Amino acid sequence: MNEAELHRVNRAVKQWLQASRSFILGKMQQNLNVSEKTSRKDLVTNVDKENEKLLINKIRTFAPKSQILGEEGFGDQIKQTSGWVWVVDPIDGTMNFVKQHDHFAIMIALYIDGEGVLGYVYDVMNDVIYSGGPQIGVFKNDEPLSAPANLNLRDGLVSVSAPMLVHNYKNLQAVVEASSGLRVYGSAGIEMIHLLTGEIVAYLSYLKPWDFGAGKILAESLGLTATTVDGQALDMLSSDFVMVATVKAQQDILPIIG
Repeated sequence: MNEAELHRVNRAVKQWLQASRSFILGKMQQNLNVSEKTSRKDLVTNVDKENEKLLINKIRTFAPKSQILGEEGFGDQIKQTSGWVWVVDPIDGTMNFVKQHDHFAIMIALYIDGEGVLGYVYDVMNDVIYSGGPQIGVFKNDEPLSAPANLNLRDGLVSVSAPMLVHNYKNLQAVVEASSGLRVYGSAGIEMIHLLTGEIVAYLSYLKPWDFGAGKILAESLGLTATTVDGQALDMLSSDFVMVATVKAQQDILPIIG
């Protein structure tokens, strides 16, 4: 993608995100229709669904030949990643959205022929968009974001999925013990933001493509690693146990989790 097209897409997506935020804030003043997906801890609301439809409609109008992978199922059944593929999470951290009205994000990613081009993680309540990609760098709203310090595990905080930690999946309790401490935010988008800004050095969780699609692009653009927990490449169409971390923290974690 040439520079002019890249900036045209970037401007458009940011406008969609602002419209999406206005829609969500308006809906938060009304009664939410909340239902369970796979369990009482895996929720979906009418706002998740309606916001995905809003974003997909904007994408289809802007780039009608694209494929779209959306969390709530209003996109396409994607079996291969050739061409333009958009990955959409209309509300990441739905439990936080329902219980706290805070600490949730909207995430959009654009991949072309399997390569990450642009990623967006929008901290809705703080009105901050983290955006960018390998060609243009990463921005916090309109300000360039510097790469976080490449800290070792012992020198930084980590975030781990609560169920994985409770059940000590892959020896993750030892990972936390070897770090400076644990933080859990309950939203992959918010966790990714804390990685991008250097507030944590690693995030480990079981994630679906819409959970890690945008964060992977932004993290790798800032020199962080985004892999499976055993250091392998992520499949953009599959869910997996994911580790996003500084290079040094990843090197420290891999021997601990075996």
